[in-house]
Amino acid sequence: MLLQDHCLVDLLHQWQEGRLPVDITCVISNHDRGPNTHVSRFLERHGIPYHYLQTTNTDKREGEILELVQNTDFLVLARYMQLLSGDFLKSYGKDVINIHHGLLPSFKGGKPSKQAFDAGVKLIGATSHFVTQELDAGPIIEQMVARVSHRDNLQSFVQKSENLEKQCLTKAIKSYCELRVLPYEDNKTVVF
Repeated sequence: MLLQDHCLVDLLHQWQEGRLPVDITCVISNHDRGPNTHVSRFLERHGIPYHYLQTTNTDKREGEILELVQNTDFLVLARYMQLLSGDFLKSYGKDVINIHHGLLPSFKGGKPSKQAFDAGVKLIGATSHFVTQELDAGPIIEQMVARVSHRDNLQSFVQKSENLEKQCLTKAIKSYCELRVLPYEDNKTVVF
């Protein structure tokens, strides 16, 4: 099982340092982290509830998620690798922000970073956007790019990609919380 906590961990640390203008009410995951992981210990130390909801292709546990988030202002998918249904989005009725690496659509499926590295990609990126019913097609909030070169190995390539995701998601959340970005018509955002 591949568990990518880099975005979540970054958000938690930024929140702890007072650099993220949000209240984190809970963390919901479809991956069981166990009681003695960095994330679990951090959440426990700060009194943030952690909810593990095992999902399947036929049961995304969206009803339970809705119960857990009913008193929130918005949701952040910090590499939550599940699709939220249109019914969920309509029932929630508030904004949901997502982050993904910029290797899509060229490198799909498992190990997109390795696919891109092997193909000799020279620009990598990250995109944060509002979630809509259409996969990764919501209004874009923030995008970032970085160069990679022949000097990068797979590890440094992945590290640069993860750093972009963290920075892009943080910037999108800050802009959203400061009311500097709003969803607009025709799949666009307005940035103030």
